[in-house]
Amino acid sequence: MEMSSKEKTHFFSNSTVLPVDRSSFKSESSASKEKQSCYGGIKIFLGALSFVYFAKALSGSYLKSTITQIERRFDIPSSLVGVIDGSFEIGNLLIIILVSYFGAKLHRPRIIGAGCLIMSAGTFLIAMPQFFMGRYRYERFTSSINSSISISPCLQDKSQTPLSALEKSQAKINAGCEKEAGSSMWIYVLLGNLLRGIGETPIQPLGITYIDDYAIEENAALYIGCVQTVAIIGPIFGFLLGSLCAKLYVDIGFVDLDSVTITHKDVQWVGAWWLGYLIAGVISVLASIPFWFLPKNLPKPQSRKDSSTSSEQSEFITEDNKDQHKPYQQHVKIAEMAKFLPSLKNLFGNPVYILYLCASIIQFNSLIGMVTYKPKYIEQQYGQTSSKTNFVIGLINIPAVAFGIFSGGLIMKKFRINVLGAAKLSLGSSFLGYLLLLSLLAMGCENLDVAGLTVSYHGTKELSDYEHALFSECNSGCTCSKNDWDPICGENGVTYISACLAGCQASNGTGKNTVFFNCSCVGTLESPSARSSAVVGPCQKGNECPKMFLYFLVVSVITSYTLSVGGTPGYILLLRCIKPHLKSFAFGIYTLAIRVLAGIPAPVYFGVAIDTTCLKWGSKRCGGRGACRLYDSSALRYVYLGLTLVLGTVSIFFSVAVLWVLRKRSSPQDETLSANGERGTCGTKSRKDHFVNSDHLIQTTYWPEKETRL
Repeated sequence: MEMSSKEKTHFFSNSTVLPVDRSSFKSESSASKEKQSCYGGIKIFLGALSFVYFAKALSGSYLKSTITQIERRFDIPSSLVGVIDGSFEIGNLLIIILVSYFGAKLHRPRIIGAGCLIMSAGTFLIAMPQFFMGRYRYERFTSSINSSISISPCLQDKSQTPLSALEKSQAKINAGCEKEAGSSMWIYVLLGNLLRGIGETPIQPLGITYIDDYAIEENAALYIGCVQTVAIIGPIFGFLLGSLCAKLYVDIGFVDLDSVTITHKDVQWVGAWWLGYLIAGVISVLASIPFWFLPKNLPKPQSRKDSSTSSEQSEFITEDNKDQHKPYQQHVKIAEMAKFLPSLKNLFGNPVYILYLCASIIQFNSLIGMVTYKPKYIEQQYGQTSSKTNFVIGLINIPAVAFGIFSGGLIMKKFRINVLGAAKLSLGSSFLGYLLLLSLLAMGCENLDVAGLTVSYHGTKELSDYEHALFSECNSGCTCSKNDWDPICGENGVTYISACLAGCQASNGTGKNTVFFNCSCVGTLESPSARSSAVVGPCQKGNECPKMFLYFLVVSVITSYTLSVGGTPGYILLLRCIKPHLKSFAFGIYTLAIRVLAGIPAPVYFGVAIDTTCLKWGSKRCGGRGACRLYDSSALRYVYLGLTLVLGTVSIFFSVAVLWVLRKRSSPQDETLSANGERGTCGTKSRKDHFVNSDHLIQTTYWPEKETRL
């Protein structure tokens, strides 16, 4: 009986243990499945968001690559092109606050998907003017009306031209005036870009914060760096697409290309700018598809389940208040949507956030202005074609930016850099980048020798009055217009605005193969009466210009990499020094400020400044100033690079202020990370003894004993 009792006891003890073991197995199994679901979900979202970043970056960079094409096609100045470029930011301005604040409480993936569809609709709208306005017309001398009648470029009097030819010419001008309203179709480009801005709005604030919410903390910086790196691949393809389309004639498929008398090297050439927008629109539609199948929320990583804040954020949010800051995704209340003003007050009471915001605004002014007009600068300064310019930017500069952004994220993860270290890295990259940019002032080309604009007809460099300098004794007998722009290159290496102003008496050949003879203004100083010839198109820049262009590319690549290294540390600094429940809102305000105070005005005032360096303006068919045909190379270099450097220098001062504020609130022993990386620059010696109320921390600039850091 004793043995039986022991057996029973053993049996029941085993039977009571078995259910516990099964429960533990189930718990381990569910935890494993949850872990796989978490990793799988965040990686799917990461891939989808990366493709969206690629799509929006491709369409945005393609717009930059077509700036000069749009300017020539619609015959508008650079300042107006700047307005078109800035309309994208205006679209962001319209809904950024609503999307970043209220959208974060709703289904974020689906909102991003809807934004992609709106973005694609705007991209298609940009291309629409090509199908509704007339064919592109360029200024070109017609050497003959038919095989039996030849017209001299230098019309001694109108009796030289057959009446039928004059009538046909006047009829073409009248027809052009009737269709002049077609040039106002640039408004549709502006509206399409505005719509692109509206659609792009939710992608950045909602996408980045979604990753930061559901990714493992130490992987967040690397994930954000990966997204930003993939986003840079978009501009690579965008500029390469711009290079390809720039080689295709604007009216390809609508006109006989054999009848086109200019090449892609001609200053009047306009490429198929509209074609790339159709391709970009289709890509945006494809990018929207995955987001309609992603969940509203993902499982939290195990390391974040016990706390709603990151390790660094927990250092400036008190223990007593942590329970009050649970993720807003779990507590969606209508009443919370009314807390807009208190949230705004909290953000603008944060000194680090405000100083970093000011530094970013000024820096983005310099970078946006520089990137917007970089193709124009290369074309005008170094005499390169639009196609080659876009190819060089896409294949050389953009990869350097991608590598720089990825390097910043990798450095943050590798060395476990805290907030103070991120501020140092961001400041160092900006300082070194703008220092390298300063050297580009010495890498320019001399002005192209253009008779009547940069040199006189007698070979002297100084010109007091450009308006009257276009005419000289050598072309005084010709009936020429000062508004024409049909440049030819003389044997003496000087470019002339037109064959008429060069005093050419005869021509041979047609179209791009035309050769002009007996040009009275092309003769050398030693033998001014010698018969001289000229060919279609402007002369090439000096022999030193190709070498300067090579130097420019090398320094430009290094500068692009250096400035980009500080990108990811800047994002981390922004996300780690604000309350977790305000991340989306803070990021939205940050994006809004960049759009309003940098994205909108920078292209406009950069364009206005660049327009002041114009030497020769084009004329519209029915009167009025058109696009600039020739810039003063030296003035353009100092205005373009000088404005960029001044703004960059001011932004560095604000970055120094950010670093000073962070240092002021960090104790000496906290300035370096421990081996396990658990201490951050926002930490204190004893959290319970030294933490202040988080609202007081955000709203004031005084910290007790100066040991509690933001």
